[in-house]
Amino acid sequence: MKLSFKPFELEMKHTFTVAEFSRNSTPDVLTQIEYEGLIGYGEASMPPYLGESIVSVTKFLQKVNLEQFPDPFRIDDILTYVDSIEAGNPAAKASIDIALHDLIGKIVNQPLYKLWGLNPTKTPKTSFTIGIDNPEMVRLKTKEASAFKVLKVKLGLNNDKEMINTVREITDVPLYVDINQGWTDKNKALEMIFWLKEKGVLFVEQPMPKTQIDDMVWLTEHSPLPTMADEAFQRLPDIVHKINGVYSGINIKLMKSTGLYEAHKMITVARSLGMKVMVGCMTETSCGVSAASQLAPLADWCDLDGNLLIKNDPYSGMLVIDGKVTLNELPGIGIKKL
Repeated sequence: MKLSFKPFELEMKHTFTVAEFSRNSTPDVLTQIEYEGLIGYGEASMPPYLGESIVSVTKFLQKVNLEQFPDPFRIDDILTYVDSIEAGNPAAKASIDIALHDLIGKIVNQPLYKLWGLNPTKTPKTSFTIGIDNPEMVRLKTKEASAFKVLKVKLGLNNDKEMINTVREITDVPLYVDINQGWTDKNKALEMIFWLKEKGVLFVEQPMPKTQIDDMVWLTEHSPLPTMADEAFQRLPDIVHKINGVYSGINIKLMKSTGLYEAHKMITVARSLGMKVMVGCMTETSCGVSAASQLAPLADWCDLDGNLLIKNDPYSGMLVIDGKVTLNELPGIGIKKL
């Protein structure tokens, strides 16, 4: 197996603002693994809060030697080796994991969801994300998302109610809200959650800073809506040691979980603990989003719109049809290079 990679800059359609930062682009590294004439595709997307960069990802990938393995089916051995090279680097590791899974699917000529025995008709609707902005831009973004049956609204600054009321001027579809750790007072957070429930919100993602564990336990106990962990966890052991009893569920992202192999295990563990499961994404190409969508039949909710937020996607893959994650019959992660 031969690994290759190249830097790539994801260009946003609109300035993307959340409680912690704004950006117009996201650094990315596209990976390929070649084996017996077939190519598996992967990627590492690096939003600011993960702490990775094109330099760090490139440096990590340069240390990876896949030629020591006879074939890509030894995925446990391969990914254990990759994980042992250096701590951290979840997006870099995910780029190898995704490419391996794509390659395996192509070798057996089947999509991953079939290899996992999943029913593609059981995928949830996916949300489309509305970033924090002024009312005029929020109205524009909401109108542009008219094909979606659920929206995810970013909150956490000083205009939360304005954001929701502006969206509600345009549409009455169900809403997810993502606070990105923007609330710090548990009592005000609870008051806001009761208000959000009346506005048709289904759950609240990462409402408080991940360090305010006692406040989150209290908030989850009293909240009329599920609380979903995002920034509060990354790897599989975190679900038991950091999330269980603190949040109602988890938002799994491949760039945090180091890829599909661990993400699949996360779902099993979360379900055994009675937790809700959401499959999400960063700002990514159709490569990362289509890979994550292979897990969609196992999720309660999906937020798989990262490729729709960029204007220079080099792949085509999973489609959103009538607001629903719609898997195709292409082998592996289900993408074509444009």
